[in-house]
Amino acid sequence: MTVAIAGAAECDLGKTGKTILELQTQAVTRALADAGLTLADVDGIATNGISRFSATQLADYLGIQPSWCDSTFEGGAVFEMYVARAVQAISSGQCETVVISYASNQRSARSRRLTGVYTDGTPEAEFEAPYRPLYPISYYAMVAQRYLHVHGLDRADLATVAVAARARALRNPQAWTYDRGPLTVDDVLAAEMISSPLGALDCCLVTDGGGAIVMTSLDRARDLPRPPVTVLGHGEALTHTSMTSAPDLLRTGAIDSGQRAFARAGLTPADIDVVELYDSFTISVPVGLEALGFAAPGEGLGATIPHNTGGGGLAYCHPGQFGVLLLVEAVRQLRGECGQRQVPSAATALVHGTGGIFSSHATVILGVDR
Repeated sequence: MTVAIAGAAECDLGKTGKTILELQTQAVTRALADAGLTLADVDGIATNGISRFSATQLADYLGIQPSWCDSTFEGGAVFEMYVARAVQAISSGQCETVVISYASNQRSARSRRLTGVYTDGTPEAEFEAPYRPLYPISYYAMVAQRYLHVHGLDRADLATVAVAARARALRNPQAWTYDRGPLTVDDVLAAEMISSPLGALDCCLVTDGGGAIVMTSLDRARDLPRPPVTVLGHGEALTHTSMTSAPDLLRTGAIDSGQRAFARAGLTPADIDVVELYDSFTISVPVGLEALGFAAPGEGLGATIPHNTGGGGLAYCHPGQFGVLLLVEAVRQLRGECGQRQVPSAATALVHGTGGIFSSHATVILGVDR
């Protein structure tokens, strides 16, 4: 059975003053309205970030009793993982309509935490905690140092990622930085250093926000108001928890998850029109584009494939986990709804989520209904 995304939407973004459940409700009901459906149609739900029983709590708050749920937590990769689980559940007949949603009020709640939590007896407690790394930025900084060293680049080269993200956000009226004007490389280099070589403008935003997508069978989606976006392939990979056990700082699990998704879709990187890639830090972009096959090693900063078209986590919004909003932007690109930032004739999109410290990876390939 072919499964499709029939609806997609954001909740309020920025600094909202709303609770997580209020934002979740906005995201879910807006996505359902986009799909021409209601809460009464939902019999599957996937979410996290509310409590240990996130799916149960959200379902109760919404007044629904789904026959399928998933509250897996794998950081920023999990929403692309939810897409795969929803495909499997819908194809097996366990449910018909799945909502994948997420929201956070971390900016309003001032709840973002910089240091990690270590458990006695783990490698990170023994070998990493004594150095008091900032979690997760110090770990991404290690990858950045290694990447710049191996490829003979410097901070100014990496700063171009933040500059490009801001430029794309200036074409997205919903972006947190929409009215802040363009960035320059000098701006990025002058920003406060957080964990060398990453400064404040190398880091994702801290905002409230979230979003939701609605999934159902392609046959059913064709009878709904919006053009369906089909799920063509998906793949996942888990590699390590801490940098102590990372086999290679520059070989991430995106290589494997991407290859698995391409194999299922019967496509190659050359067949993709637009990429939505988790950009928690500037280094995430070149490393991700290279791992997914859109640039050779060391050449990701010059990749020409349209990517992170809405501004990404660096310039659009970042509510703690960003993966569902990558899916929302990909759907809008394939439906041709993105105005000034629209990629012309976009027919295929790759969405890639990264969790932890390049620890978990999930890739989804989407396409227009042909």
